[in-house]
Amino acid sequence: MDVLFLAHRIPYPPNKGDKIRSWHVLQHLAQRARVHLGCFIDNPDDMQHQDYLRSVVGGECCFVPVDPVKGKIRAVSALWNNESITTRFYPRSPMKAWAQRMVSEHNIRRIYLYSSAMVPFGLPLMRSGRRVVMDFIDMDSDKWRQYARSARWPMSRIYAREADLVFGLEQLGAHKADIALFVTEAEVASFKAVAGSAAHDVRALHNGVDHARFSPDGDFQPLDLPGAPRLVFTGAMDYLANVDAVSWFADDVLPLVRQSHPEATFTIVGARPTPKVQTLGKRPGITVTGTVDDVRPYIAAADIAVAPLRIARGVQNKVLEAMAMARTVVASAAAAQGINAEDGRHFIVADSAADMARVIGELAGDAPRRAAIGHDARALVLDQYDWGHCLATLDTMLDLDASTHETPDRVPVPIGGASA
Repeated sequence: MDVLFLAHRIPYPPNKGDKIRSWHVLQHLAQRARVHLGCFIDNPDDMQHQDYLRSVVGGECCFVPVDPVKGKIRAVSALWNNESITTRFYPRSPMKAWAQRMVSEHNIRRIYLYSSAMVPFGLPLMRSGRRVVMDFIDMDSDKWRQYARSARWPMSRIYAREADLVFGLEQLGAHKADIALFVTEAEVASFKAVAGSAAHDVRALHNGVDHARFSPDGDFQPLDLPGAPRLVFTGAMDYLANVDAVSWFADDVLPLVRQSHPEATFTIVGARPTPKVQTLGKRPGITVTGTVDDVRPYIAAADIAVAPLRIARGVQNKVLEAMAMARTVVASAAAAQGINAEDGRHFIVADSAADMARVIGELAGDAPRRAAIGHDARALVLDQYDWGHCLATLDTMLDLDASTHETPDRVPVPIGGASA
């Protein structure tokens, strides 16, 4: 059996939210079929993983580098052509030609498309006799609408325009594909409420957690962080929603916490911090790490993992990973959505700056409660967020044989960085 897998970003290493999901899906499919992988590489550091991915998938691969400058020029040009800046960021010709050649030469009947950005690449391949699964992950159009509401003109207008165009892609992709996927039932319901007849078969495919890796007993070097309480945020720090989250926390929440706990510290862990984030590191009690080899020591060393996102869709992997490591998580309602957990038992949800600061202050002096929450959080992850269990339904969706497909021996590559 052959499966064509097209993704907007190379699915390795799994150090960002979208790459975590695509990597586990890719592994799952490669154990059951020969996978032909086509993806874009927008980070030069990821070029080194091409041979490893070839060894994983067993089929042919097409890795298309994306020059950031040229990508931005294409994106800007979309503003004058009624096109989505998301899709215009990617060079089209090489990937489209390769994908068409793959389905023709290998008679591919099963196609997996990852993210709304891949809709233009998948449309020419959607025809009778081919099983197509369109994985949107999150409803990106709504995320752009959230950006529009929080931005000033002219960016608010650009974001609103992008929301409309991405929603059009989501409708078209869902209509043409056999099955459309989102990460939670809430995302499915949101899409069905506005997509009309395009939502003919829309389902939830939940994210899991690598709970063997993200374990409090994992094989990582212990780390000491200063302060009490020690607060940690993990995420890709060039991602707008994460930048907004840590900025708000540093401006509005941490000063309130430090009024009663002057030794409190906030460590921001994640690759590619923007200048705005780097500036936060100059404030008392705040550390910005930049890229790290392993986020687990930072999570393990924290008293509390915070997820103060105000812009969010779907499931936040950073929350699940901290829960898997038996940490107490204090999250905004936006960051907690989509996770089947009980507020007050598996994590704490607080939305306003005053409420979040109050909760953190209470937890700071209650180690037994933190331990109990962490214990129940990991138990929940083990019970409900195992990747194998979450991805099992893909076999039926793509009509895959249950027998295991033999692939070459794989040499694990160290995974670093921070997830989005």
